[in-house]
Amino acid sequence: MNESARRGYLSENYRLFHIADARSSVHRFHFHDFDKIVIPLSGNVTYIMEGKTYLLRKDDILLVPHHAVHQSVIRDEAPYERIVLWVNSSFLASQKEADLGSLFALAKDSRLCLLRLGPEQQGLFTRLLRQLEEALTSKDFAAGLMADTLFLQLMIYLNRWTLSQSPEDAALCRQDIRYDARIESILRYIEAHLSQELSAESLADRFFISKSHLMHRFREQTGCTLHRYIRQKRLLYARDLLMHRVPVTEACMACGFQDYSAFLRAFKSMFRCLPSEIYEVSAGSEPLE
Repeated sequence: MNESARRGYLSENYRLFHIADARSSVHRFHFHDFDKIVIPLSGNVTYIMEGKTYLLRKDDILLVPHHAVHQSVIRDEAPYERIVLWVNSSFLASQKEADLGSLFALAKDSRLCLLRLGPEQQGLFTRLLRQLEEALTSKDFAAGLMADTLFLQLMIYLNRWTLSQSPEDAALCRQDIRYDARIESILRYIEAHLSQELSAESLADRFFISKSHLMHRFREQTGCTLHRYIRQKRLLYARDLLMHRVPVTEACMACGFQDYSAFLRAFKSMFRCLPSEIYEVSAGSEPLE
């Protein structure tokens, strides 16, 4: 997945979009450097993310962690209306009392990115969301501050509801999630072993599946070839290491590249800059706490 597969750029702390499409369509697989929340209001839409297919209902809350490869499929001509929030993960993590990005980390770890609220919770969430949308277009005194306050309230409640989600609620959500359990296991293994050999042959042997079936099924479930998916995840991991001041050569080895020249070429192709540029910028920033 190259740089052109990334959709959107977020320079603010967050952005809200209220969108309606009146046609069936398939958006190609892509990823973001920011977290995203999708709330369908009408229509028939499916989200495919990291090997799982989510059959969304009205007022569902889909959490899309940064770097998650995903695609939306509008299934028919019924108008698909939704609210989408783009969220800067650094802004969430900068809150002193609590890391408000915890819900995205939990969704990524559990691989359950769907949240469905009860009537009382849904009423509060809808009200805050409507007020946030109004505040973002208001010309009233301190409208920006009001919007920030409402946004933080939304994120606090979403974290609380995610952390308090019962096993029964999670089981109900899983009824509308489709996935291949073997591919799910392979995705987890890849994520945990980026520094090790991850060839198609070694993965096929480990998971007792033929190489050809693995490669076909992997692309079918994730929208990406096995080789490209692994390379993308390795490069994203390398960039995260560089941003935390890990030297370039160490980052190269830690993310599984055995050839330094190949690492440099792949990194530049994906991020349009050299690894050293990321490292130098991070080295000139404030000390990490």
